[in-house]
Amino acid sequence: EENQQFRVASTKCVDEYLEAKGEGIETRPVLLGPMSFLYLAKGHYAGKDAVLLERLADVYAEIFNNLRRAGAQWVQVDEPCLSCDLNEKAVAGFRFVYDKLGNAGLSILLTTYFSAMRANLNFVLNLPVQGIHLDLVSGQDDLKPALSEIPSTMLLSAGVIDGRNVWRCDLRKTIELLGNIAEIIGPERLLVAPSCSLLHVPLDLDMETALDPEVRMLLAFAKQKVKEISVIAHGMGCGLREIDDLLRENTAILERGRTTGIRDNSEVENRLKSITAEMGCRQTPFEERAKIQQQRLKLPFLPTTTIGSFPQTKEIREARKQFRAGVIERDHYEQAMKDEIARNISLQEKIGFDVLVHGEPERTDMVEYFAEFLEGMAVTQHGWVQSYGSRYVKPPIIYGAVSRSQPMTVEWAGYAQSLTDKPVKAMLTGPVTMLQWSFVRDDQPREKTCLELALAISDEVRDLESAGIKIIQIDEPAIREGLPLKGADWHDYLRWAIRSFRLASGGVADSTQIHTHMCYSEFGVMLQYIADMDADVISIEAARSNMELLSEIRDVCYPNAIGPGVYDIHSPRVPLQEEIEQLLRKALSVIPAERLWVNPDCGLKTRDWNEVVPSLNALVQSALRLREEIVSERLQTQNLREQTR
Repeated sequence: EENQQFRVASTKCVDEYLEAKGEGIETRPVLLGPMSFLYLAKGHYAGKDAVLLERLADVYAEIFNNLRRAGAQWVQVDEPCLSCDLNEKAVAGFRFVYDKLGNAGLSILLTTYFSAMRANLNFVLNLPVQGIHLDLVSGQDDLKPALSEIPSTMLLSAGVIDGRNVWRCDLRKTIELLGNIAEIIGPERLLVAPSCSLLHVPLDLDMETALDPEVRMLLAFAKQKVKEISVIAHGMGCGLREIDDLLRENTAILERGRTTGIRDNSEVENRLKSITAEMGCRQTPFEERAKIQQQRLKLPFLPTTTIGSFPQTKEIREARKQFRAGVIERDHYEQAMKDEIARNISLQEKIGFDVLVHGEPERTDMVEYFAEFLEGMAVTQHGWVQSYGSRYVKPPIIYGAVSRSQPMTVEWAGYAQSLTDKPVKAMLTGPVTMLQWSFVRDDQPREKTCLELALAISDEVRDLESAGIKIIQIDEPAIREGLPLKGADWHDYLRWAIRSFRLASGGVADSTQIHTHMCYSEFGVMLQYIADMDADVISIEAARSNMELLSEIRDVCYPNAIGPGVYDIHSPRVPLQEEIEQLLRKALSVIPAERLWVNPDCGLKTRDWNEVVPSLNALVQSALRLREEIVSERLQTQNLREQTR
């Protein structure tokens, strides 16, 4: 807020430092930096940043003083916004705040990750900090200029172990790189580190007893990555003879991974070579398709639907647990899921939805579920990583060429459709989201892997269409997340990301309606690119921001149908019907009723039924009320025209 005040709200970092110190362990406390705090925050007023930063810097100085009094010598300050494009105002902010924090009596290790700093590196090397960290996995371009310009008093933390992926390190290659760095700046100024925090990878590979041994040998989770750092540092400090056996073993494993053939698939390679531009195009423009789809679907104005998932109840999770443990047979488990689907269909019909979903009771996660069916992908038993808040997921591992050997959703979608005369949306996860929410092989470009995923999903789309499914939703919530941090890199990523989506969704008849869904991010900056995806309908998160997206929709004249979310599913609060109507009226001021859909922000898997049912009732009743108004207004207009004639 414009008059925002800041204060120290927690002693957590000091308490944990003292706890470790009590065990005889000297640690380096880690804080999110003040510039990234403001830069990545929402709602601060343009032109007031300097005032806010001055207030915030005072609070950081207080925290630094508390750490110094507790005995800390170093503090790590993470400034991930250094990997973004920064203007002169932000650069001045960095200089101001670190001039202030540099006087707090602590040595500062300034850290960024996920990309090279590029133009920002020059001013960073002139800040009054005692060390900098470089992500040498994602930001290798920074190394050469950093080595030529780094002050003689500054330490360099070399992030050489990939903190965002699960592949084993090439020890010899990494030691050679670090040796070259040490020759230039001296080994006493060099720290060996992961590229970023290890919270992005699972904890311990030793727990994964069910993985294919040929895949498992290529992996390293957090515990194994710490071991790699230790081995590298020991070898550089004591001589490579000390780690000779480990080096030979590492080299042999990596060579075996290149020669066993588990990553190769000639059929997939041939399909990739046969991709044509026409495969990613619909037969006719949206305006013509929309008429054909309306003739088939016969939907009213403001059609209502949900995003796909319904609450994963205790009973659903228990049935899945018993099935995997062998307590119940497959037939018993599948019948339990069908019973849940039947309840979901019945509930939606009772509430009055126009387009139904089966609710996805059979799915653990929107990526992991599909990975269990796809060749070239592996799932873990205990590979949990934090998604957001208290929500954790188990990202699959893409180790080889991806292909689909059998249908993944056709039976469930067909069963749901057999229970109702209303159209049921089939739900798929898109290729970009599959890529972003998996651990991806690092021996080929991500673009190639994404196209493999797109081909696999396109096979499923065609099978669903052949089974009589009229509406297919291909979710891409992570397409914004994959956007590179530097604007100069956007075009290439969006080129292949959109191409992958169109490849997955293209090739269907004009009468088949393709939906996509996006959430978890602000999409206004790339709405024009989203239009290029050419989905018939997009549902997109909008309720939490009170329909801020509408201004971007107006600016780019978004051409296809769109459902800006009118119900924030991230909150347990049940929205009032009047609130939903207000949001819909805002949307109708920008989007014609013929192209406006009514839906929640996101899926309902993490919510409870006692929240979901009244919320969905309010959503449908809001749409019905506005639908009646629109029909009434149009009849009045038509009557006036006839009277005038």
